[in-house]
Amino acid sequence: MNMTRNFKSVALAIAGVILIPSCATTGNANTNNPNKSDDANLAVKSVQQGKASWYSVGTNHGTRTASGQRLTNDAATAAHKTLPLGTKVRVTNENNGRSEIVTINDRGPYIRGRIIDLTIGTADRLGFRSNGIAPVKVEVLGHVNQ
Repeated sequence: MNMTRNFKSVALAIAGVILIPSCATTGNANTNNPNKSDDANLAVKSVQQGKASWYSVGTNHGTRTASGQRLTNDAATAAHKTLPLGTKVRVTNENNGRSEIVTINDRGPYIRGRIIDLTIGTADRLGFRSNGIAPVKVEVLGHVNQ
C-alpha cells in the first residue's frame, strides 16, 4: 500500500512539473504600460508649459479618478483640467530633461499656476517628488493619422 502511495505522489509531481510551465506567461503579453504600446505612431498635437505637482492615494480624498479608474501611486496617469480623459501626454521635467508618457484619467490640479497633477510614482521617476512641483513641458499626443 505504501508503494501505491509513493507511485501516486511521484505521478502527481511529474504532472505538476509538466503543467506548471504551460501556465506561465511567455513574456509577450500586453502589460498595459502606456510607454510600451503603439507610442511610435503618436505625434505632438500641442504643447503647454507650466508647473506640475503630484498627488497620491493619500492626498486624493478617495481612491477613484474622474474616469472611474482606481488611483494607484505608481501608475503613469495624471490629472488635467481640460484635456479629454484618455489623452496621452508626454511630460518633460524642464529641470533635468526626464520625460514620461502618461494618460489623463482625472481632473485637476485646482491650485493656481499648475497645469498638471502627476501620480507620486511619476513624479519620482521624473525627479521632482521631494520638491513637490517642477516646471514641465506637456506635449499632447495623438495618432499620426488623426
